[in-house]
Amino acid sequence: MSSYQKATFLLSVANLTQLPPDEGTEIAFIGRSNAGKSSVINTLTHNKNLARVSKTPGRTQFINLFTLDKTKRLADLPGYGYARVPAEVREQWTDRMEAYFQERECLKGLILVMDIRHPLQEFDQNILEGSSQCELPVHILLNKADKLTPNQIRQTEQLVKKGLEPYGKLVSFQTFSALKKDGVKKLEHVLDQWFSIK
Repeated sequence: MSSYQKATFLLSVANLTQLPPDEGTEIAFIGRSNAGKSSVINTLTHNKNLARVSKTPGRTQFINLFTLDKTKRLADLPGYGYARVPAEVREQWTDRMEAYFQERECLKGLILVMDIRHPLQEFDQNILEGSSQCELPVHILLNKADKLTPNQIRQTEQLVKKGLEPYGKLVSFQTFSALKKDGVKKLEHVLDQWFSIK
């Protein structure tokens, strides 16, 4: 049993002042509202009920925190890029995320979930820019790889590799399928490395 299967819900917060003390190690999951972020978290933790999977994208408006043990947490950040959310709410979300990236010292890395069929959208680029300014490592999951052929996957990987060149070693990526549970071990390896950072 991996430590990720021990994940338990800690709390939901509407703003950063409600977060638990800034200590230990936190790793956050972020992604466009339809990229399958909740499904990725549930696949990683072997708990299909841990992160809420909604048929209506953009439902996660809070930061949801899960504990692995006394010092390690996963954070599920609100889905972004959802068209029906008013511009004012989107701006508040952006400000909140920027503050979270910059001020949260226990945050050691960001898992950025993308739909492999629509990688590196404008919102994704904004997240990469923001995390790069904070020198926050990002690992991209090209989720829903089961929707493409092996040849299409190779083409997308080449495209993404080229698109990530400006970010250097701060950003890595892999293909993933929450549906088929492909790529879990590689994701665990990245998380293990980040959680070992002192």
